Amino acid sequence: MSGTSEEKIKRIAREIYGAVGGIENVEKLIHCMTRVRMTIRNDDKVDIKKLKNINGVLGVVEEDTLQVIVGPGTVNKVADEMVKEAGVKLGESFPNIEIDTTGMTDKEIVEAKAAKVKAAQKAKQKQTPIKRILKSISNIFIPLIPAFVGAGLIGGVAAVMSNLIVAGDISKSYTDFVAILKFIQNGVFSYLAIYVGINAATEFGATAGLGGVIGAVTLLPGMDINAPLHNIFNGQPMSAGQGGIIGVIFAVWLLSLIEKKLHKWVPDAIDIIVTPALSLLIIGVFTIFIIMPIAGVISSSLVGAINWILNVGGAFSGFILGALFLPMVMFGLHQILTPIHIEMINKTGSTPLLPILAMAGAGQVGAAIALWLRCRKNKQLTNMIKGALPVGILGIGEPLIYGVTLPLGRPFITACIGGGIGGAVVGGLGHVGAIAIGPSGLALVPLITNGHMMSYVLGLLAGYVGGFVATYFFGIPKDAILGEATTVETDALPQNGNKKVIDPNVAMTTITAPVIGKKVAIDTVSDPMMAQEVMGKTVAIIPDINSKIYAPVDGKVTLIADTKHAIGFMDKIGEEVLVHMGVDTVKLNGKYFNLNIQVGDTVKHGDVLGTVDWQKIIDADFDPVTMTIVTNTSDFKIDEIESNIQTKDNTVLMDSRIK
Repeated sequence: MSGTSEEKIKRIAREIYGAVGGIENVEKLIHCMTRVRMTIRNDDKVDIKKLKNINGVLGVVEEDTLQVIVGPGTVNKVADEMVKEAGVKLGESFPNIEIDTTGMTDKEIVEAKAAKVKAAQKAKQKQTPIKRILKSISNIFIPLIPAFVGAGLIGGVAAVMSNLIVAGDISKSYTDFVAILKFIQNGVFSYLAIYVGINAATEFGATAGLGGVIGAVTLLPGMDINAPLHNIFNGQPMSAGQGGIIGVIFAVWLLSLIEKKLHKWVPDAIDIIVTPALSLLIIGVFTIFIIMPIAGVISSSLVGAINWILNVGGAFSGFILGALFLPMVMFGLHQILTPIHIEMINKTGSTPLLPILAMAGAGQVGAAIALWLRCRKNKQLTNMIKGALPVGILGIGEPLIYGVTLPLGRPFITACIGGGIGGAVVGGLGHVGAIAIGPSGLALVPLITNGHMMSYVLGLLAGYVGGFVATYFFGIPKDAILGEATTVETDALPQNGNKKVIDPNVAMTTITAPVIGKKVAIDTVSDPMMAQEVMGKTVAIIPDINSKIYAPVDGKVTLIADTKHAIGFMDKIGEEVLVHMGVDTVKLNGKYFNLNIQVGDTVKHGDVLGTVDWQKIIDADFDPVTMTIVTNTSDFKIDEIESNIQTKDNTVLMDSRIK
């Protein structure tokens, strides 16, 4: 729809529900920075092709959750609208729509239930152990990312000010202020185990407060440093935080198992007292003496191994990591790195992995700029790049991945090469770390360890250049270059027979009549909403009895109403064009409409799209007037052609150009 941003958000939300089988087919919905993530009840009801063709959807990822990419800034609004319509909150379970057996025979009831069981089994089969682990890690850490970013930035400011005080560049009177900044920073990182424990308990189905306590147990609060507990495996004194975040997650997972068992075994009368106490006692002791020592060895070995690989491999390791990170993001495998980053920050003060992996986004940016320059005539592609590039530079690369490079194929590969080149520079320079996780791209610069920001920036520049050069010379598909023309010749109005040539320097196109008939003033249309052009610039035609339906644009079919009375198109310059056949003809439920196209088809001006029995529509007391509407009118300068009666199917109705 055209009009306000709110209307656009509602449209996207409504069309997503339509493509996934309705609200009743969604079990739960959350969102991250760019994706609406839905747990689907029955995958057979999801129309992936229809979902991808929704205007505003940049891409779709099919994993254990169905992830619809709509971009930063939009995603939270779309998700909020979707849960609002469902009557739940983000993360809450949607109402489970039971099978309506009214009017069903016994056989039909059995078949319906069998289909539901089959769908549930299929959903379980899709959730492999690896996917379940990745999903859990994602759900535990995504809510904490804003805290990591905020505290990390504050910590970065504190570090810079501390250095300036030592160097004598600013007064020592700022010492207390620096201390306050560090208190804020430490509020996240010193007690991170507690936050992770709470989120892990929520994810695994345990009591959130108990998960927080288990996280706190790993900090060994109150332990006398002069009489410490000893590791039962090697006799060494234990230290707070030994085992790290990996140990906390595993311990809380065990807590969830114990707590659920106890809820079943303990009588209801004493459950609220006994179950929490026994759960904490059993898992607390097990965590201190078993999990912390073992997890401590694992985390220390993991951090040590990664540092060794980066130190020894240098530029080579950086290239491999930078080049492979985009495929990891595409498959959702990057979530497994989050606890590794955090563990490295806890043990060494920074993660050297993140700056290298962030170079993958730099390769995307370089590739996108190359596409922009080489494919200037492809207005739909360049418009997509203009929208996705700014957030890509700031480190949110998914709009570029799913909206630009991945659909084109070769640019995705050359973008990976650019990411590898940037990673090689960062890995070769060495000692570049990030003190917090969250953003990448330019947004990560303030979180880079002191003294190494320039090395990181050099890596970004290398990634930009590498992605640009590789894409410019080797990664441009021919169809991307020729996909959109800015010079268009169209048949002019029949009464003058002249040829109209559109200015080659301006992105411009025409919309032609979808039916043969008589053009009428829009304010004479019987539907008041249409008459007022509420949906956008509109031209109305009363079709001849024998008129077929013709394509009004060169573009793509984006929408076909279930009742066949309306067809949506996206033309060369991004106009959303809707052909609405008749007033209130939705009530005919598709009767008298015969279309031979599908969503996703590419059409040309004048292509025959189907037929309509106009006489029967009139006999059924429906107004056959057919409207051609530009639903995103506000984005374009549209000139309606002044003409009288038109009876030619390729009659020009409107000229349009981007504002």
